[in-house]
Parts: sequence; C-alpha cells; structure tokens
Amino acid sequence: MQVRADGRFEGKAMGAEGDRIANHYLVEALTTARPDDGLLSEERKCDGTRLYRERVWIVDPLDGTREYGEGRDDWAVHVALAIRGKARVGAVALPGLGLVLRSDRLQPIPPLGNPLRMLVSRSRPAAEALAVAEKLGAVLIPMGSAGAKAMAVVRGEADIYLHSGGQYEWDNCAPAAVAIAHGLHCVRLDGLPLVYNRADPYLPDLLICRAEVADAVTAALGGM
Repeated sequence: MQVRADGRFEGKAMGAEGDRIANHYLVEALTTARPDDGLLSEERKCDGTRLYRERVWIVDPLDGTREYGEGRDDWAVHVALAIRGKARVGAVALPGLGLVLRSDRLQPIPPLGNPLRMLVSRSRPAAEALAVAEKLGAVLIPMGSAGAKAMAVVRGEADIYLHSGGQYEWDNCAPAAVAIAHGLHCVRLDGLPLVYNRADPYLPDLLICRAEVADAVTAALGGM
C-alpha cells in the first residue's frame, strides 16, 4: 500500500515493485521464523529442497498485479502452509479493503444467493464457468485476482468460483486453506483433491463453492 501511495511508480512498474517488496518481507519473515520448513514463492527461484519437507510455506506476494497497478481493490496477498501436500493453514490479505481472512479465525457465511452468483475473470471468463453458470441460471460477477474471488465466496459475496484457465500452487493454496476451514467445497474440476508441494507447481483448475451447491455444479460440469 505504501508503494502504491508514494507516487513513484505506475502500472506494470508499480506491480513489479509491489511484488518485490512483498516477496522480500515474506521470505525473510518465514525463513527466520520457520527455518526448518520449505518455502515456495512465485517471486523466488525454487532450489528443490522444499520437495523433501513435510511442511512447506506457499506464498504469492501479490496476486492480481494488474488490479494492484490499476489502483483497484480486487488483489490479494497469499500465505499458506501445506503439510504433507494438503493446504492446512492459510491467510489471504485484501489490503485494498483492509481485510485479512484466516483459516484460524472463522466468520459466519451469509445465506446462499438467489439466483446463484458465479465469479469470473474480468478479462477472459473461462468457457467452463460460463457454461455452468448458464445451466444453473447463475449471474456472473467479474473480479480480479484468484484470492479476491475465493474470498468473495468466503465473505458471502458470491457462491461459486470455478477456474479452468491455468494457475500455480501459489495462486490457490492460501485461498483453498481459508475456504476449506470455512466449510466450503474445494476440489479440482474432476473432483480430485487439491495437492500441493509437487515438483511441478502448475495447478491449472479448481472449484471453490458453497457446499450446498457442490453437487449441482459437479453435475453441470459432468454434462460438458
């Protein structure tokens, strides 16, 4: 937020500087506090040692660089702890809104929307999401970063976040940890669990939704 406010950077340059500052802070804090754990950050070269650790921190210092650089609020900071490949602990900050959502501080989720509300990318809505929304009669809510979308479901602003356009572990580990702690349905689009700390961190798709609509979303996906 200080980088955005000081006026020296704009657009992509602002995003790059915000990424750099956040990554430096988080990497230093985590390696100092938890030196025996592994660490995977989008902005840090991976040396492979994390693959031999049961506990691995997975970090996205700035999720939604474009939105951050445009002065929007729908960007996030992700910090998660994966234990034996599962997203166990997580926090997602929404600094533009002054919020931090955590897996250890639960909040009540408002009632399900009527009609259902589905989150999609601002610039390139996934074909699968559009098709499922049409089958379920859901209204579309364009939004920026993955973390902002997932937390919109946790906050009760939407009911379904379905992504198929390609992500990496740092894009969704912290959001998944927070969403799972809040009782949301979090899986791959084929129904398999989300697995973290793999050699290849590419994790292209996921579904985060209210448990009440999980079967309906799965059925809609199965018909595609």
